[in-house]
Amino acid sequence: MTTSNHLLEVRNVETHYGKIIALRGVDLTVDRGEIVSLIGANGAGKSTLMMTICGTPQASSGQVIYDGEDITRMPTHQIMRKSIAQSPEGRRIFPRMSVMENLIMGAEMAGNHDLEAGLQRAFDLFPRLKERRNQRGGTLSGGEQQMLAIARALMSNPRLLLLDEPSLGLAPLIVKQIFDAIRDLNQSDGLTVFLVEQNAYHALKLAHRAYVMVNGKITMSGSGKELLAREDVQAAYLEGGRH
Repeated sequence: MTTSNHLLEVRNVETHYGKIIALRGVDLTVDRGEIVSLIGANGAGKSTLMMTICGTPQASSGQVIYDGEDITRMPTHQIMRKSIAQSPEGRRIFPRMSVMENLIMGAEMAGNHDLEAGLQRAFDLFPRLKERRNQRGGTLSGGEQQMLAIARALMSNPRLLLLDEPSLGLAPLIVKQIFDAIRDLNQSDGLTVFLVEQNAYHALKLAHRAYVMVNGKITMSGSGKELLAREDVQAAYLEGGRH
């Protein structure tokens, strides 16, 4: 019996908010060691899919499979203990805690006891955080807060990293630093990444494979290069988006 190379599978998932259908029969896969991007306009359902994978809200129908196990009906806290880490939209760091305290909290919440290795990786990836390690999270710039949110997620030493809109509201230079760091993590550690992102140009350049979502449905898929080259994708998502 061969084991599947899929680390994450979303199978025909529908998600409702009350009577409103937010996701309509979504199918996608993320293979081990892969970076997969999901692009789409604001309100397309991208963040809803990310939250459904994490169990809040739960899918109304269909399945979410992680490493061969059906996690569709699991509570969020159990899902997040399965070597899955999320950096949510809006950089929800602890603003009154220092950078170091935020990072330690990330390790403790996931039960990761190799604290020194986690801190070393965070500071190697984002040297700015080492400089700011005693500073309160809430006093950091937007870019530094995004670095902290990603580094805190990595403190759990995950096998799958879920990133929700990491470039939102950031200056172009900082966006490049963030995406370079994600690429480095994937290439050096083999980390599997599922990225939800409005900045289609960066997301498609980074991705091994990508999907396009419109009104809660997947309308296109292919390699990042293939989708970047498509005229309909360029017209819909890349006009003026090359930052």
